[in-house]
Amino acid sequence: MDELLILKKSKLRPSAEILIPGSKSECNRLLILNSLYSNPIRIHNLSTAEDTRVMLDALNSDTEKIDIIHAGTAMRFLTAYFSICEDRTVILTGSERMKQRPIGILVDALNALGADISYVEKEGFPPLKINGKKIHKNEIELAAGISSQFVSALMLISPKLESGLNIRLRDEPTSKPYIEMTARILKKLGVEIIENNQSIQIKPKQKIDECDWQIESDFSSASYYFSLAALSEDSEIRIGKFSKESFQGDSKVIEIYQKYFGVETRFEDDWMILKRNPDFEFKSFEIDLNDTPDLAQTIAVTAAALKIRCRLTGLKTLKIKETDRLEALCSELRKIGAESKTDQDSIELYNFFETTEIPEIETFDDHRMAMSFAPLCLKRELKIKNPKVVEKSYPNFWNDLENCFLK
Repeated sequence: MDELLILKKSKLRPSAEILIPGSKSECNRLLILNSLYSNPIRIHNLSTAEDTRVMLDALNSDTEKIDIIHAGTAMRFLTAYFSICEDRTVILTGSERMKQRPIGILVDALNALGADISYVEKEGFPPLKINGKKIHKNEIELAAGISSQFVSALMLISPKLESGLNIRLRDEPTSKPYIEMTARILKKLGVEIIENNQSIQIKPKQKIDECDWQIESDFSSASYYFSLAALSEDSEIRIGKFSKESFQGDSKVIEIYQKYFGVETRFEDDWMILKRNPDFEFKSFEIDLNDTPDLAQTIAVTAAALKIRCRLTGLKTLKIKETDRLEALCSELRKIGAESKTDQDSIELYNFFETTEIPEIETFDDHRMAMSFAPLCLKRELKIKNPKVVEKSYPNFWNDLENCFLK
């Protein structure tokens, strides 16, 4: 039987302060690069996410079978990583849901370059058998509209290939800021990259100098506190540690929550201070989240709580995440009094009604479902099923959330 967390209706402290753990997106990229280059990077503020622990365990493992459980980033990045680990054979597998998440585009690209990867069970899906070998080809064309992680996975191994790699993108990439994050990290480590319209050319680099790297806190995890601020009366929430010049695409949460929910953000050193403008007038809105799909659940729940009609588009990747996030959202939003409809690419909230029953939110083994609904406890009591699912990205979330409330 699933564990159930009861969140009583709560009130925020006048001033709350939360230190967010390191960005798992930034962290997982650096862990791959560090392993490829024999650990010249001293990484500080390492992510506490289960995804990062899984990545570390995999990179340090000498076993043939490696199980990355639910970690989608690890599956994509490690597929590319192990494909160039010469004279090593690995079976890369994961949870039942991971076995339903397509990886054929990346496998086809790597095999076209000369890798030796085959499917253990279903064609196009994990688990994979990877025979590591030297890759000589240096040019590939890739469909980028399914997952930015396919592109990033190739980019991360490119400087270790003897001739580097020229990646031609066949279509407009989704979650483009994550590709830009990968490029910025590589450039900061001294890798030469030439970007032209639909192509990314990465030059070979045999050695990376020793350096220290401070991981910025995770903006995706910070988004739930923006939701808290939007639903609060007059409380101030301080969250750290963040940079105005962030690598992270989800830093766009600052702009989105100011424009649509009246949450003002100011920086004091590396802390963000969030506070809702009490005079802000809410209006219906439509927004394209192609670059920031991980914010969709948080935005949808905030809008539902405030009874704001909205349409969120650019979300085709959400159907192949930990769950079908669009269908999951429709199902659970109805429990809190919001009618919505979805298609392959979008979700629309179009009507609101009163509910008296305490909603029991099904999380569908998806960390973002649990955390995006949690701020609703400012408005009403609710129950969250399988609350431990947050360990995937933010293990201390429930403790940090509780510390925001008056006792």
